[in-house]
Amino acid sequence: MKQVQQSATVVWEGSIARGSGTITGASGSLGPVPYDLPTRVGESVGKSSPEELLAAAHAACFTTALGRILARAKTPPEHLEVTATVTLDMSGDRPRIPTSHLTATGVVPGCGSEEFAAAVKQAEQQCLISRVLTGGAVAVEATGGLD
Repeated sequence: MKQVQQSATVVWEGSIARGSGTITGASGSLGPVPYDLPTRVGESVGKSSPEELLAAAHAACFTTALGRILARAKTPPEHLEVTATVTLDMSGDRPRIPTSHLTATGVVPGCGSEEFAAAVKQAEQQCLISRVLTGGAVAVEATGGLD
């Protein structure tokens, strides 16, 4: 069975409250992208956050799925624009991400609005990021620490 793995690394310096980090993709095309806690909890200061990166990954994956579906229906898109908005809810006992909301628009010759809506619905089912967000598995492994 063929498997493809992609990875990114975060390097963090200092305490979580006062430190900062960088996010770098293994491919070399992402980063280093700076981020810190104030960015994560709402103060956009030219740095990214895990939630913004999740939104980018979700939008990219969904766009690919939608484009593939439209092409298979013999209506390849001229232009697609997908925005993902990830919500970080800080109101409970522990922060959570309750939603990733996608908005898709497109210029697709030969494809009416009903067909486009059906393709969007199908892309929702096929997008791998959507699937992991709605019940896929996440594995965690720990190594290191100082005693």
